[in-house]
Amino acid sequence: MAPASVALHAPTTSSPFPAGAGERSRPQWGRPPAYQAPLPPVATRVVPRRLLLPAAAGIWDFISGGAGGAAAASLAVRRGMQLFRQGDVAGSLAEFDKAIEMDPRQKQYLWQRGLSLYYLDRFEEGAEQFRLDVAANPNDTEESIWCFLCEAQLYGIEEARKRFLEVGLDSRPVMREAYTLFKDGGDPEKLVANFSSRSDGEVFYSSLYAGLYHESQKDAERAKSHIVAACKSPYGSRSGDYMASLAFVHCQCRNWDLE
Repeated sequence: MAPASVALHAPTTSSPFPAGAGERSRPQWGRPPAYQAPLPPVATRVVPRRLLLPAAAGIWDFISGGAGGAAAASLAVRRGMQLFRQGDVAGSLAEFDKAIEMDPRQKQYLWQRGLSLYYLDRFEEGAEQFRLDVAANPNDTEESIWCFLCEAQLYGIEEARKRFLEVGLDSRPVMREAYTLFKDGGDPEKLVANFSSRSDGEVFYSSLYAGLYHESQKDAERAKSHIVAACKSPYGSRSGDYMASLAFVHCQCRNWDLE
């Protein structure tokens, strides 16, 4: 597939979730500064790795002069992403594996490969891929959740929770709450309710991850309800986000009707 035919989208987040930040006041010179209690922890700006791969691939292309393994691997990743969006999950995995063969440096960034492995029921390999992602960047909230989803299929909920990958504090409220839900357990309906009146992106992500949580609990009906709702949401149907495509692929793989 020629690169020109691949629909690429500029990196975006589901909504601009600004990280709160506090500043210590400067001490006045000439006298000891007054004691100040430590500031409470705040959410740092976490950029999901899924938004960084195109930029990283471009850097490698530049270093290699646009030729050789790095450039060819980048094209393979883009072909894989396009095939996944089109519903060809097996074809997408084949392209991602080609990318790794051509440039092994790509592997730690290939969260897309982990998603394809999940939908091909290759959960052990999927968990391994997501663990590589989190090891390289310990702020990958979504990759931590997807590792849990793979391992819940392998070992069950309780064991998967014992193996849960702890990551940094995500700046996105919806993903902080989703992370806590998967890590500690809880009611996914509250996740949806808490973000039902928020931005389009938050509505989508709360529905998607509520559905995925229900799937991990083997509750197919509730999983279907939420993931179909995510597909039908304004963000799911119009954003161009790779995860919006994933929601449709999920329904396709489960033979769910969107009507």
